[in-house]
Amino acid sequence: MTGTQCARAVCDRLEQVYPDAVCALHYQKPYELMIAARLSAQCTDARVNIVTRTLFEKYPTLESFANAELTELEQDIRPCGFYHTKAQSIIGMCRRILEVYGGELPHTMEDLLTLPGIGRKTANLLMGDVYGKPAVVTDTHCIRICGRLGLTRHKEPAKVEADLWKVLEPERASDFCHRIVLFGREICRARHPRCEGCPLQDLCPDFHDKFPKRLDKQA
Repeated sequence: MTGTQCARAVCDRLEQVYPDAVCALHYQKPYELMIAARLSAQCTDARVNIVTRTLFEKYPTLESFANAELTELEQDIRPCGFYHTKAQSIIGMCRRILEVYGGELPHTMEDLLTLPGIGRKTANLLMGDVYGKPAVVTDTHCIRICGRLGLTRHKEPAKVEADLWKVLEPERASDFCHRIVLFGREICRARHPRCEGCPLQDLCPDFHDKFPKRLDKQA
């Protein structure tokens, strides 16, 4: 089976298991997803959603974030960790959107990457969820699971992204990444993965290495 065939089969299976491919971060406005994604660095999505529930009420507009007092915003987001740098980048990215892009979240990868604190992972998330464009979000779940499935041999996000672009159908890429997160939390965990209940057993070289006789019997 080629990498493209494997990726297509994985997409088919995950679509059956997780028909609703939704972002785990809660937001209503495009820039809110940008801020939530920035806060999610080295922090769980669940904690970010708790923080942003009150954060987005306190700062209801892009302008209110751009004009926020730094030390106050730091305390507002402190539970997410790394609050000094995150607060600085949130204020900076909001100011740049207002000053350079007329208050509208940029439409292209190149422009998104000019925003303070925005890397390719977040830019891809915004491209996929906000603008519905093909996107590959290489978070920790994606890197770990695609490595186990043999879709990449790399650990660096940019190299994993490049590998996945070669095998994923563009129109399915963004939803694939959301489903991989759900799959990674429920089944293919970093520690103690639930291999014996996994719907991707026959597609997974890692499972074959651990339980070769199981697959032989199934065949």
